[in-house]
Amino acid sequence: MNTSAIIGRAWTEFEPELREQGYELVEAEYVVEYGRRVLRIYIDKEVSGVTLDDCASVSQILSPLLDAGDFIEERFYLEVSSPGLERPLRKPEDFNRFAGEQVRITTSAPIAGRKRFHGMLKGFDDGLIQVECDGQMTAIHIENLKKANLVR
Repeated sequence: MNTSAIIGRAWTEFEPELREQGYELVEAEYVVEYGRRVLRIYIDKEVSGVTLDDCASVSQILSPLLDAGDFIEERFYLEVSSPGLERPLRKPEDFNRFAGEQVRITTSAPIAGRKRFHGMLKGFDDGLIQVECDGQMTAIHIENLKKANLVR
C-alpha cells in the first residue's frame, strides 16, 4: 500500500473513532525517518489541549484498529502527538477557525508565479483559502494545497 493510501485509510478509519472519544484528528503522516517507518497521528482536544495521557489513550484506541485491519504490511512505529504551535491546517473548517492568524502555505501548482505564501489567513469560502500576503489578497483552491501551517 502506498503512502497516500495509508494516509487516506487513516483518515477514514481513525477520524470517526477519535471524534467519538472527544479528539480531533488534525493530521496523519506516514514517513521514513532514520531508516524506520513511522505513522504519526496529530490530535487535538477542544477544551484543554492535548496531554501526554491523551497521546497514550489515543495510541491505545488506535492500536486495535491497526492490528485488526493489517493496516500497514511492513513494520512501523505509531506516534501520537499534539499539533504543536505550528499546527497543520488541512480541513476547510481549519481555515475558518484560525482566520486572523499568520499562516505559511505551500501549493502544488504555482499561483501568479509562486508556490509559497506567508501572511494573514482570512478564511475559507467556496473551495478557496483566502490569505493576505504583502498587502494583496490571494485565493488558493483547497485542491492546490500542498501544506499549510500556523505561524506562532
